[in-house]
Amino acid sequence: MSSEPLEINDFLLDYRKLVETSAARLLELSEEQSKVAKYPGKWSAREIVGHLIDSAANNHQRFVRAQFSEDLVFQGYEQAEWVRVQRYIDEPWHQLIQLWKHYNLHLAHLISAIPKQTLTQSRALHNLDHIAWETVDKKQQTTLEYFVRDYVGHLRHHLAQILAEDNDP
Repeated sequence: MSSEPLEINDFLLDYRKLVETSAARLLELSEEQSKVAKYPGKWSAREIVGHLIDSAANNHQRFVRAQFSEDLVFQGYEQAEWVRVQRYIDEPWHQLIQLWKHYNLHLAHLISAIPKQTLTQSRALHNLDHIAWETVDKKQQTTLEYFVRDYVGHLRHHLAQILAEDNDP
């Protein structure tokens, strides 16, 4: 397997496929299964999908704003509190999956419309040392493309928590 990242168009195809196939696999979980956390003190599948919806909502506005800004400095959010106050545990499972799926397909569309120059423009000022999943040193320049790929990496990580075949933590 190559260590080179996929070209952006291939990356977007892979992202869309991930969303479509994962949505179908998530729907295989029953309403009851989606409410039960695999480990004590951890989120249930429902709460993880809720967190991914919150992540999509927060990153949606970040990806838009980054297109008319010279920096990548964005407000963070209290992830656990967002999940708690929205009570994802009480929402119908199929509804959460559909919202997550369609929000991410919209993000794929948005990302596909970002000019390559904007995606790859080096940004010295950022706070990806705090808000990225795989953080970037404050002194290191970064790009919107890095942040987009980081968003999808975060999404993959949480989907693996739900869809893993084994029960290891």
